[in-house]
Amino acid sequence: MKTRLKIFLAAILFIAISCSKEKPIDKIIDESLSFAVKQYSLMTDTMKNKPDQLPRTITAEGRLKTENSHWWTSGFYPGSLWYLYEYSNNPEFKADATGITARVEQEKYTTNSHDVGFILNCSFGNGLRLTGEEAYNEVLLTGAKSLSTRFRPNIGCIQSWGSSKKWQCPVIIDNMMNLELLMWAFKKSGDSSFYKIALSHADTTIKYHFRSDFSTYHVVSYDTVTGKVEARQTAQGFSDSSAWSRGQSWGLYGYTMMYRETGLDRYLQQARHIAGFLTSNPNLPEDKIPYWDFNAPGIPNATRDASAGAIMASALIELSSFVGKEEGERYLKVAETQIRTLASPMYMAKLGENGDFLLMHSVGSIPANSEVDVPLTYADYYFIEACMRYRKILNAESK
Repeated sequence: MKTRLKIFLAAILFIAISCSKEKPIDKIIDESLSFAVKQYSLMTDTMKNKPDQLPRTITAEGRLKTENSHWWTSGFYPGSLWYLYEYSNNPEFKADATGITARVEQEKYTTNSHDVGFILNCSFGNGLRLTGEEAYNEVLLTGAKSLSTRFRPNIGCIQSWGSSKKWQCPVIIDNMMNLELLMWAFKKSGDSSFYKIALSHADTTIKYHFRSDFSTYHVVSYDTVTGKVEARQTAQGFSDSSAWSRGQSWGLYGYTMMYRETGLDRYLQQARHIAGFLTSNPNLPEDKIPYWDFNAPGIPNATRDASAGAIMASALIELSSFVGKEEGERYLKVAETQIRTLASPMYMAKLGENGDFLLMHSVGSIPANSEVDVPLTYADYYFIEACMRYRKILNAESK
């Protein structure tokens, strides 16, 4: 009830802000990133006393909850540190990012998880981009080879989770995000197998994951012998036929990235179609932060998911640069509203609170009653990334 009241009050606040003179978006972005530097400095002080651990969320008592490097979210915290180093140019952040990134290096050998891309690309990938550290190349290439072992040729996809009585070869829409590591590996090594795997997975996902309105199923499972679809279901959404919000954002981000990496028009069109489903959805609130599922029961009082909004904002900002001016401005307008909302007191925590995470009100899995209405490390990562991407556009326009 408290959360619903807060959301209601936030809606009133949003309307009031919208009706008044808005603060320039560049000011909001700089204030958000400056705050992130302070908040994450506190988190880093805590993490120095937790060797081999990475932030995940908070406990029911409000204390920081961590995991080891094998947990799928382990790369987001070091990735956020790299972005904040890029923003601040503070050598202390570079040192912290370097040390924390080293905590996930062992995952380059992981072959029992599709999340190697998330883990290594966000951490070592950003580190390589900003420092050119030669040793990071080996980590990323080894990780890409490990990820490739999960490719199932007769299906055309990288397997996400392990086989079970329920699913023979489950593939989740989240897996689109891990293809960026393979595309990097192809460009670095020249090994076309990385390219072929990434394209096969992306093309098969277009064919079988998406509905006619360009919403996506969460899980599609394939028969390991015939390669045919055996089930289309959900694990974290409201129902098998619903549009789980973060999954839609993963899809948008994934195909936008695949167009950037390949230049293939089919990926741009897929990203545009997904963006259309999201931005024109009648169940997307005025402040543009999605409910945890676009078909969630109880709308408009359903729980929001800040992580879905942050991922969507980051993807829309990048997509805006690949389309015409009018269409791009529409995407930027939605992303700007999302950044403004997430940067507001309703979603942005106070200094030293919220386990030293930035954003409140994200959702892991309501069906599993796990991580509901809490901060999540990847919500922060994609919010910071969205701010950095928009800031780059604004800086280019000012020149």
